[in-house]
Amino acid sequence: MTRKYTAEHIWIDAQDPDNALIGITEHAQQTLGDVVFVSLPTPGTALTQWQVAGEIESGKAAADLYTPASASVLEVNQEVLDDPSLV
Repeated sequence: MTRKYTAEHIWIDAQDPDNALIGITEHAQQTLGDVVFVSLPTPGTALTQWQVAGEIESGKAAADLYTPASASVLEVNQEVLDDPSLV
């Protein structure tokens, strides 16, 4: 993977420009602590760069998830939606 990172602790791996992956950094995960809820956009959703794409909540805080690039959502990580503690 070739990841690029934002100052907001979001990464994007666009090695395949038709199927980029987006996530949050290890630092963001550790700062949040135990994650109890994650919302992600529905596949097919069109997003513009820096648009809020979802939310992540822990016992400590809630944070918006932003998209670092304009794109259409192809799929989301259903395992994380089912079990947010995986974050």
